[in-house]
Amino acid sequence: MLGLSGGIDSTLTAVIAVDALGKDNVVCVTMPSDFTSDETLRDAHLLAETLGIQIFDFPIKAIYRSYIENMPTILESKRITPTEENIQTRIRGNILMALSNKYGWLVLATGNKSELAVGYCTLYGDMAGGFTVLKDVPKTRVYSLSRYKNGISGGQLIPQSIIHRKPSAELHPGQLDQDSLPPYAVLDRIIELYVEENLGLEEIIDKGLDPKTATAMVKKIDLSEFKRSQAPQGIKVTSRAFGKDIRLPITSMYKKKS
Repeated sequence: MLGLSGGIDSTLTAVIAVDALGKDNVVCVTMPSDFTSDETLRDAHLLAETLGIQIFDFPIKAIYRSYIENMPTILESKRITPTEENIQTRIRGNILMALSNKYGWLVLATGNKSELAVGYCTLYGDMAGGFTVLKDVPKTRVYSLSRYKNGISGGQLIPQSIIHRKPSAELHPGQLDQDSLPPYAVLDRIIELYVEENLGLEEIIDKGLDPKTATAMVKKIDLSEFKRSQAPQGIKVTSRAFGKDIRLPITSMYKKKS
């Protein structure tokens, strides 16, 4: 079982799950909020129909509002901060785990290596689950694998609108991943050099990466180990996978030497 948002990561996860287990053994759940676009919700249902898998709808709007109403000194109704954003994804994690408890289904987390590397994910929210299919797959490769799958399927198994839509967690109006991160091509190159090739910051900058961007992303990678250490296990794809091949200290002011 997985949460199907209509985005590229959950889409590819669902496609791989069906390939591996068969359509009768995969269940998807949509959990739209006030910030979920009609387009992404429509694409989630279109994909489920194309794959022939069962899909459930559990809107989180009323649940989210109950949090706002019951925690007025902490949560804000008119301004969306990271606290309000994370409440939404944790509500979704609770719903998925409730279904898992009820029916014995294994929850597949849908995050990718790029997000996990820099902590662009929520503990006990979108990280909830028992297995992460794309844990070691960078975002740029998620797109290339999706296009490859369409090519070998002989059609548009994955809707083009999903592939071409700008990545967004849809946790506040107009949100885009690139509001918080550099373009994924840049981020994935930094991750490749720092994690997979084990280069230091100065060596990465010498490869032509912007010093400010490289410094900020390397710092995020170092500081996000506490999240990665709590992430579900997943499939090793690259030469160095988090958890299996690389673990960073989370104490003693650790900083990798250049």
